Amino acid sequence: MRAPTPLAAGVEAADGAVPPLLAHGVGATHDLPLPPFYAYAGAFAALFVSFLGLALLWSSSRFRGDRAGRPLPAAVQRLADARTTRTALRLLGLAAALTVVLHLLIGPDDPERNPAPGAVHVLLWVGLVPASLLLGPVWRLLNPLRTLHALLPAARAPRPLPAGVGIRPAAAGLLLYAWLELAAPDPASATALLSFLAAHTAVHLLGAARHGPAWFAHADPFEVYSSLLARLSPVGRGADGRLVLRSPFHGLDSTPQTPGLVATLCVLLGSTAYDGVSDNPRWITTLQTSPLGPTPTAALGLLAAVALVASLYGLCAGALRLMDRELTHPLTSFAHSLLPIALGYLTAHYFTLFVTEGPRTVMMALGTDNAPAPAPPLAPGGLATLQIGAVVTGHVLGVVAAHDRSVRLFPPERAVAGQLPLFALMIAYTLGGIGLLVA
Repeated sequence: MRAPTPLAAGVEAADGAVPPLLAHGVGATHDLPLPPFYAYAGAFAALFVSFLGLALLWSSSRFRGDRAGRPLPAAVQRLADARTTRTALRLLGLAAALTVVLHLLIGPDDPERNPAPGAVHVLLWVGLVPASLLLGPVWRLLNPLRTLHALLPAARAPRPLPAGVGIRPAAAGLLLYAWLELAAPDPASATALLSFLAAHTAVHLLGAARHGPAWFAHADPFEVYSSLLARLSPVGRGADGRLVLRSPFHGLDSTPQTPGLVATLCVLLGSTAYDGVSDNPRWITTLQTSPLGPTPTAALGLLAAVALVASLYGLCAGALRLMDRELTHPLTSFAHSLLPIALGYLTAHYFTLFVTEGPRTVMMALGTDNAPAPAPPLAPGGLATLQIGAVVTGHVLGVVAAHDRSVRLFPPERAVAGQLPLFALMIAYTLGGIGLLVA
């Protein structure tokens, strides 16, 4: 990830100076002190033991989606749903957005002294991960575009979105943001960020004017991103709309099988995978020597990474359909199992970026950036363990989610065999994810 003035991941150069991070969010992967054999062997063992244990011990579906969960106390329900609470959060989101725009318009041109790039690329994009996991779909309440839409004069009666649209517009928006972050010539410049924010605001306010506030839940990439991650939160909404405490697996099981879900998850996985490739010396040389130029080549590399992830999942879905002709929607039926994998990749790639650049961005915004920058919280060995652990844990959770859905959809005699394409897919994704970290 190309963030402004990123800090090193705890690895010092020979002269004692701290080398800068490259495009990857957690430092140069070839500096991680982790033998590849142990990383691959441990990952394969975890997946194989999980698959075998589930096949032997888990013969019926246990996840109940939005029908599961223990209701939170009534006082918490009233506070969360109070108009005052929601108004305060919307005003907070609008004030934060206006502050970022003002910093871009009148702040220093140097990204090292302007907090706006860090606010977008770190606090928003990366910070939505822990915020959504802990609190649920928070961007739905903070989204400044929803607030602006509510403040604008009411237009004509909104037209319902066509049923086939789903969240496809959000997938396109996420791909555009990934291009800005990973392939644009200068993603931290005020010009690039202002252009992106202006286009983002215009498109979504026009969409909401035509289709009403439901547009944001289908098309705003940051809102859809937050809402998907919130499926793994222990706090959620039950079928009756009440706040409940639940197992994250129940929330994951309740993920709607909406059009565009696969595309959105493939963009998340593919863009994070490309982020891991983008700091490889060979790829950097390719960018510098390509006759197309660095920016078009980087864009093609990003598209290729997304296409590879999607193609592998498409092959898996085709194999599932061949194994059971009665499985009518193989693409979306198991798409929810990709979500914990995406979370594992995001954690592995962006943990150090968030815990170092996040506080630094806040210090700049408060005018206290002269204070010493936070040190990386983990030594290289600890960071490597966290990264591999995040990737493997995400895949194990994906195996569990896929197994539960499989025993629900397939006849008992084919429930285990029906998971073999998914298991092969998980192995391929795991090997690829670990390969990006240790290559």
